Amino acid sequence: MTATLGALQLADWRRRVFGLYAGVRHLNVHDPAKGHELWKSGRDELFAGHPQSPLLPDDRARFTGLDVASYDPDWRFELEVRRPDEPQRMVVDSSNDGPIPFSLVGTVRIPYLGTLDVWRLTAYGGGIFLPVKDGLAGAPGGTYGGGRYLLDTIKGADLGSGGDDDSLVVDLNFAYNPSCAYDPSWSCPLAPPGNTVREEIPVGERMPR
Repeated sequence: MTATLGALQLADWRRRVFGLYAGVRHLNVHDPAKGHELWKSGRDELFAGHPQSPLLPDDRARFTGLDVASYDPDWRFELEVRRPDEPQRMVVDSSNDGPIPFSLVGTVRIPYLGTLDVWRLTAYGGGIFLPVKDGLAGAPGGTYGGGRYLLDTIKGADLGSGGDDDSLVVDLNFAYNPSCAYDPSWSCPLAPPGNTVREEIPVGERMPR
């Protein structure tokens, strides 16, 4: 019974995240800042009250909201995904889900930062995965040491395509810490070397102070 309930609660969490990002994409057409407000308030609500919240019980009891920087439109981009010169694959070991296979879709070039690799989950369901690890990773008051996620479309984190079919909306204001940042029992793929930059990304979600 407990396993069944947990599976249904997880399905509800995913359903709510998909719905949240659908609302964000709708608002982002004309007002990305409002989309960001919706995203932040929606995540705060899920973290505070949903049974699948990654917050540990003591952390949830004193939770007052995620630490997210104010929206800065200079960190929103519509970027062409450039195809790789040759196929590339990686397998991420997971204690919960076993090996997780990815293949390289291409790269996006982000002003101020350089290039980031865009990955596709090659297991059942597919999905685009775009993590980033910046100069604030692991620093006091910074971001999760293993990096943050920008896109994880198989779980609903999808800001949509740009003006062209081969482009993506990459808005670093929506960078968020994976669940394992709050509860080490979760298993999360971390940012590989091609998704690591030395510069600090001042927007998005920070770790709790």
